[in-house]
Amino acid sequence: MRLIRAGTLAVASLKRAVENYCRWLDYELVEEGTVDAALAASLGAPATAGAPLAVMRPASGAGIYLRFVEQPPHPEYVPLRSYGWAAIELCVTDVLAANERVLDAPDFEIIGPPREIDGLPAIYPMQMQGPDGEIVYLTQIRDDLPAFDLPRAQSLIDHLFILVMACSDLPASLKWMERYTGMNIGRESMEIVYTMLANAFDLPHEQLHTIATMVHGRDVFLELDQYPPAAVARPRHDGWLPPGVAVGTFWHPDFAKLAANAGDVAIGAPQTHASAIYAGQPSLTIVDPDGTLIELVGG
Repeated sequence: MRLIRAGTLAVASLKRAVENYCRWLDYELVEEGTVDAALAASLGAPATAGAPLAVMRPASGAGIYLRFVEQPPHPEYVPLRSYGWAAIELCVTDVLAANERVLDAPDFEIIGPPREIDGLPAIYPMQMQGPDGEIVYLTQIRDDLPAFDLPRAQSLIDHLFILVMACSDLPASLKWMERYTGMNIGRESMEIVYTMLANAFDLPHEQLHTIATMVHGRDVFLELDQYPPAAVARPRHDGWLPPGVAVGTFWHPDFAKLAANAGDVAIGAPQTHASAIYAGQPSLTIVDPDGTLIELVGG
């Protein structure tokens, strides 16, 4: 079972976001409207009630979505400098072809051209930044990993398959996620050269950074990054979503158990919302110690 369901991005212009993801990433619009009050409250963002909203899916038709909510940009938000959801990662059939596609996109900036990872030939990624400060990885998957299965793209640029979380205390975040999301630690830690973080924090490129993964069975879908000491809490307008990648949404087959165990980390009680994202199932949003919004949906 693949648990990842959706990523929500806060954008300054819904029209621009829909046009960009349609034209350059081949996504298609499946829902458009406004955020209703119940959904706004369940995400801890009551000010978004009535805000323009769109839900999109990849050209492959995979039922894994990107949701966009229009809201005012925050002047202090700088990508890759704060805790919370740092990036979305989409699988692609051919990363070189994907790179050629987005080279001409005026609103996307390539911040990491295609590069093979030493010791990990199964993964061939690139990274770009969108107009609302969202970080998007485009990753070609060449093979499975010994302990994990990885999806194969069915269209040039296909569905979301990993969300990247920036953490102030990686070991504590791993324990918290195990307790409240029912996910398991895949690799507790590994040290890598992380050029994007080095650039974001003006650190030596050879400096190593600690990352970890979380899994469900053989499905790996979360990367947790230990951020440098200079990182800060994500700035956000009162009542609105965090800027950039705002919410990560996941199915879980033990939803009732997780909801009962959520306690004071939950925003309200489980609710049912009308969207393809939820497929008629109840959902609940929980908030981790760094303020990261994690939406769980009954599986």
